[in-house]
Amino acid sequence: MNITELSYFASFILFVIFVLAFDLLFVGRKTHIVSFKESTIWTLIWISFAILFYIFLKFYGERLHGIECNEELLQTAKRYADYLPLSANAENFQQNLTLYRNNISLSFITGYIIEYTLSIDNLFVILMILTSFSVRPQNYKPVLFYGILGAVVLRCIFIFAGAALIHQFHWILTLFGIFLAYSGIKIFLNRNKEEKIEPQKHWLVKFLSKHFPVFQRYVGKKFFIRRNEKIFITPLFIVVMLIEFTDLVFALDSIPAIFAVTTDPYIVFFSNIFAIIGLRSLFFMLANIVNKFRYLKIGISLLLIFVGIKLIFESKLADIGFKIEHSLYIILTIIILSILFSVIFPKKKDNII
Repeated sequence: MNITELSYFASFILFVIFVLAFDLLFVGRKTHIVSFKESTIWTLIWISFAILFYIFLKFYGERLHGIECNEELLQTAKRYADYLPLSANAENFQQNLTLYRNNISLSFITGYIIEYTLSIDNLFVILMILTSFSVRPQNYKPVLFYGILGAVVLRCIFIFAGAALIHQFHWILTLFGIFLAYSGIKIFLNRNKEEKIEPQKHWLVKFLSKHFPVFQRYVGKKFFIRRNEKIFITPLFIVVMLIEFTDLVFALDSIPAIFAVTTDPYIVFFSNIFAIIGLRSLFFMLANIVNKFRYLKIGISLLLIFVGIKLIFESKLADIGFKIEHSLYIILTIIILSILFSVIFPKKKDNII
């Protein structure tokens, strides 16, 4: 990591901390039930941040890695296995820059769309956790805030550790591909199974209850409480830990999926985090209508199968001219069709006799 990369990375982390702190201290300082209108506005704000970052990469993408000459550009493209028809002739630097900017910006927006789509599936489980633990709707916001904050830290570790492994052992991408294809097939086969969470039987609940003193009821939005000179964790803290664990499980799909688009850890990280920090507002926007997308599970399964196949046959696809924009087109087609089929063929209500 050179100084330029470090400065951009640090600036981005500071930006994430600032917007999350602003959201917690000012926007979310009052505990309330987030309305559909408020959540929609914030969802659009988060999406606009991602679009602005895409525009930055489109015109200044080389600055992310501090590229100043054609040799550095070629080294960066080779390091992250980006299949670009770059010229070794220094006189073609500007032409190479245009190709590189297009590639890196498309990689980001494609990865962002993949992560955002997979995050919607994550919402099903988060909603189940909150409902199973009888969390009051006005406490959803702080729970999701700290859950997302923890997810940012964990994903940062996973992404850069994964990128380092891939750089040393490129064959790991094939293993990722097999795992993603398997996950996609499994989701498709289990798409109609009813999922449920039994709080008292969950292993994480048992572990925390065994090793920490747990207060037996909710105390507003507090995670810890002192009683008789002893500190207890509240059920709300356990809920946050469950959401963290849930994101950890989903990261096993989403992070390898973005590596199917690019092995550049910065692009993988940025696309992941831009989607994650918008997850809370997306949750409130879709909480009441997410069950209407009956074909979403099929769309997600097909998406995972596609990126798995792309990872497995990466070099062969590159040889026949398969580019990042082709991945973007296929991913968008899968998402749009799953939404359209859900709207055109809604789930029939059971007749009550």
